[in-house]
Amino acid sequence: MNKSNNTILDFLKAGFEALKKWLVKYSKIVLPIILVICVGLTIVIAIQANKRKVEQEEAVVASDENAEDEGALIEVPDVPLEKDAVPGINELINKYYKAMVEGDTDTMGELVYYLDANEILRAKETSKYLEDYPTLEVYTKPGPREGCYLVLAYMELKFYDYDKPIPGMNVYYVCTNEDGEFYINQDGDENEGELQYMRKILVQNDVIDLNNRVTVAFNDMVAEDGTLKEFLTKLDEEIDVSVGETLASATENEETESEPAEEASTEEETQEPEVVVSKVKTTDVVNIRTSDSETADKLGKAAVGDEFELLEEKGNGWSKIRYNDGEAFIKSEFLEPSETKTASTDDEPDQEEEEPQQTAESANVTGTVTVQETVKIRKGASTSSDQIDTVYAGTKLDVIMKQADGWTKIKYNGQTAYVKSDYVK
Repeated sequence: MNKSNNTILDFLKAGFEALKKWLVKYSKIVLPIILVICVGLTIVIAIQANKRKVEQEEAVVASDENAEDEGALIEVPDVPLEKDAVPGINELINKYYKAMVEGDTDTMGELVYYLDANEILRAKETSKYLEDYPTLEVYTKPGPREGCYLVLAYMELKFYDYDKPIPGMNVYYVCTNEDGEFYINQDGDENEGELQYMRKILVQNDVIDLNNRVTVAFNDMVAEDGTLKEFLTKLDEEIDVSVGETLASATENEETESEPAEEASTEEETQEPEVVVSKVKTTDVVNIRTSDSETADKLGKAAVGDEFELLEEKGNGWSKIRYNDGEAFIKSEFLEPSETKTASTDDEPDQEEEEPQQTAESANVTGTVTVQETVKIRKGASTSSDQIDTVYAGTKLDVIMKQADGWTKIKYNGQTAYVKSDYVK
């Protein structure tokens, strides 16, 4: 038992030593939104600085190393950690967590100075998994500036896919603006003296005791349910993927919008017609099957040099061909082009022109499909048709009809659209 206690104590000491070293390098005292999910894994008070602050601080240190007041020590008062001692701060923190659960980044932006674009994206993605915060306790210590406080928020967060609230703790640096209103300060203007002050506050006994309380609560949950850490890790990974895809999509859209209209017009005028394979021939003796699977029934066997009309080359290594007035499948590795033609509107009818009056309201939805991997949604059933949007794995789409040409007709944002059938299920 004593060995276990010593292990925990050593772990906590190591955590606070790491925190001290961290504070020497950074000058920001606010945990970003995403670490709410990982707070149970870290078990210690986490404080993050954003990249902007690091660059600013390094520039200041390089240019003003000898400033007399930069390292001025600030006396730390012997004041106990107080719960619910400042009503205005309680209101601020509750409003902040409510906005975080609801994904209300506009409100969060009003309460925090400042939220960068990446934090806003993470907040929106995190809110999709958060259900509520049934417990929220707010503790304060006086801050290094007049009207400022170090705030320790103990919370229990309820996620949709986990049946119990998960305990955690965040640290915020809260200040007062010129109108006398509290806000979460992330401006990164703290000097070395203020950082020294904060370091001393965060290693005071009552702060450590509160941290121990969170540690014990979390460890008890892990002991009862060994899947908790796995759940939090997976959740963090899913949010990272979603944020990355959103950033990539935004970058792609910005690049597209930044292209001059004249240049785009010139490219369209000079674009060479697309050449597509219309017929293929076999390069070896190969089975002809009823579907794109090696376990599917055999319809026949093709000899070397047999020629077939190519209906579709699928992304899974199979090709759909015309066979005996019907459709069949052959492994693509045993085929090579034997005839090509230029793609035209006659070959691939523009679905928009065929059904100009059809809307999502007038089309009959037959069910839903789930996107298996990132795929583009297009106006017509053709890869050369205009792109409407990009959707990602897990997205549900309303289906109007699965077509024999390898496309699925869907209802999307109030209009009829198309998506490749290989990417939905």
